[in-house]
Amino acid sequence: MSGTHRRVRAFAAACVASVLLTSCATFEEQPPPQSWQPNPRLTPQAAPEPDTGGGDSGGGGPAGDPRVDPPGPVPPPDGCKDFHPAVLATCLDTVVAVAALPGDGSTPSALVGERKTGRILLVRMGSDPVVVATVPVDGSTDGGLTGLALSPTYVEDQLLFAYITTPTDNRLVRIAPNDTPKPVLTGIPRGASGNRGALANDHRGALLIATGNAGNPNAALDPASLAGKVLRINSGGKPAEDNPAPSAVVASGLESPGGLCSSLDGSRVWVTDRTAAADVLYRLDYGKPLGAPAWSWPDKPGISGCASPARSMWVAMSKSAHLQNLAQAPDGTFTGKPQVVMADPDGFGRVDGLDLLSEQLAIGGTVNKEGGKPASSDDRAVVIVVEQGGGGSGVD
Repeated sequence: MSGTHRRVRAFAAACVASVLLTSCATFEEQPPPQSWQPNPRLTPQAAPEPDTGGGDSGGGGPAGDPRVDPPGPVPPPDGCKDFHPAVLATCLDTVVAVAALPGDGSTPSALVGERKTGRILLVRMGSDPVVVATVPVDGSTDGGLTGLALSPTYVEDQLLFAYITTPTDNRLVRIAPNDTPKPVLTGIPRGASGNRGALANDHRGALLIATGNAGNPNAALDPASLAGKVLRINSGGKPAEDNPAPSAVVASGLESPGGLCSSLDGSRVWVTDRTAAADVLYRLDYGKPLGAPAWSWPDKPGISGCASPARSMWVAMSKSAHLQNLAQAPDGTFTGKPQVVMADPDGFGRVDGLDLLSEQLAIGGTVNKEGGKPASSDDRAVVIVVEQGGGGSGVD
């Protein structure tokens, strides 16, 4: 039995019954509802419930199965039923956007977004996924719903932000439970390509947006354009007050960003990018040029989402269908070459979106239905064990 199975089952054995989200607020300051609920007003028709095939999409396996040390390997998926205990949800579609929900980690949960449909779902260990919102998007290019982030004050206001592509632009929208999406920042250039963006909470009180260059490399260097930039804003879409300059732009020169992530203490912020020459990882220093990448992959494995626990750096390589991690010294520099982890048969195929749940765990989304080799239960939301010491992997 692989280290993957031992660790994940030990983790899964600690899971307890899921709890409902409470204290949700709306923009109208109505009395808080008891939990997120699907909102049929967001589109002309209510979004369909995800197809779970009548099975346990939480991936817990049949009742009575030993969760810690099963007698044999994990069985393959059966329709939408997935027996791997790390799987939170199944039968989704192209999960690029992930936002882990706060908690103690005993019952991992997240909000995940489908790039092409605009559906946002609550996924939680041991429970079926629930559609909480459907945002109209244009997924005909590389854009669509490509970023999700919780409000910097989520515990108080329960607000969710999404980065989306529309037929006319790329934009940031804000979503409150039982409310329609509200535009926060619009007019980000849209093109035939270069529309994918990323969204993150910087854990210092602001939101970060990485925008694509809309197929125009010159726009990324144009200070008058919001294309190809990293933006740092408050929840109202205005430049964060402590930005180095009175502008939302804190970095320029991106082409097609795949991921944006911050360490939980806010001391390190990273952005991944797919350039014409290589896939690259930048460490951001607000207000300063991107400079040389912190790491570069000339073979272009499809760098996507990222996660930054205390002493390692994780990146998803969606084209090559694995993850890589790099050990970090206390100052954030890398101490060795990337280690390939979660490659088949120990992985979940093409993982794309990532978000850090804790120093030990991240939540990822797969995009196997988009050029990969999907299992019957794809696409999935999964829990990934990340290690803090020595850059070691969460799997063997």
